[in-house]
Amino acid sequence: MVEELKQIGARLRSLRHARGLTLAELASRADISVSTLSRLESGKRQASLELLLPLTRQLGVRIDDLIPPEQTDPRVRRPVIRRDGLVIAPLAPEGAPIRTYKITYPPATTPPEPRVHDGYEWLYVISGRLRLILGDQDLVLTRGEAAEFDTRVPHSMSAVGSRPAQVLSIFNDDGMRMHTHTAVAE
Repeated sequence: MVEELKQIGARLRSLRHARGLTLAELASRADISVSTLSRLESGKRQASLELLLPLTRQLGVRIDDLIPPEQTDPRVRRPVIRRDGLVIAPLAPEGAPIRTYKITYPPATTPPEPRVHDGYEWLYVISGRLRLILGDQDLVLTRGEAAEFDTRVPHSMSAVGSRPAQVLSIFNDDGMRMHTHTAVAE
């Protein structure tokens, strides 16, 4: 906790700079002396609520925003799922709003039955060839190709040929289209 408190001054300075304020301007607005603010920012003065409340109000932040968030382990450690010949490696934490998976599709002579569900999917072929049946379309995607689609359209996927297909799949439950296109400059 002591390390987090030592960072308050640097965060105050960063917030002040981001808002284009000088030491004198912020000190005046918060009704404290320039030297007090300078010492707070440099870590030479300990922060108190009496000093932080007017400063955070003038900066438009909460006191919590001055303390860095607790660092958690960013690694995703979820078990691989094996279902119907698929190998599904979750790449996002449980409960994430966007679900991300690395899916390995085994070769198939006949595609699985198309299915329908709420959501929107974006996929990218890492290796192999992926057969995507989407509504009336029967497509083969190869390494480096991507597709995006509304999952309410009947769809099925399988590997084509004798090798598995590895795919990065990003899916959301809400059916909101993901932004995979850039704006065209006019």
